[in-house]
Amino acid sequence: MTRTPGFYSSAESGSARHPALITEAQTSVEEQHRARVKKYMFIMSFRIPALVLAAVSYSIWANPWIAMAIVGVSIPLPWMAVLIANDRPPRSKDEVSRYDGRRTERTSIEPRAHKVIEGADD
Repeated sequence: MTRTPGFYSSAESGSARHPALITEAQTSVEEQHRARVKKYMFIMSFRIPALVLAAVSYSIWANPWIAMAIVGVSIPLPWMAVLIANDRPPRSKDEVSRYDGRRTERTSIEPRAHKVIEGADD
């Protein structure tokens, strides 16, 4: 019996050279944590050099505005590093999206005929 390719696979998938994926297992918690620590350390590795660069630029040009600009850029780095490192892993193409993008034209108050009470002529 010959194997025919599916929607997203080639004719070679399922062979010894290209094993078929039978689970949708995500990366382990340890691997995710290691990746988050690497992201955090990479972003935070710019903090100390930025402070040193600010000190060097002040000593070279004696301009406090340049040094303060460099320090100002380095201030949000810890906050950004924490936000980026604590973000979830990116979604795969196969992961189902909850929002389907359809817009409903449903109003909150449905139109209907209303009784109108006529006032007395005054």
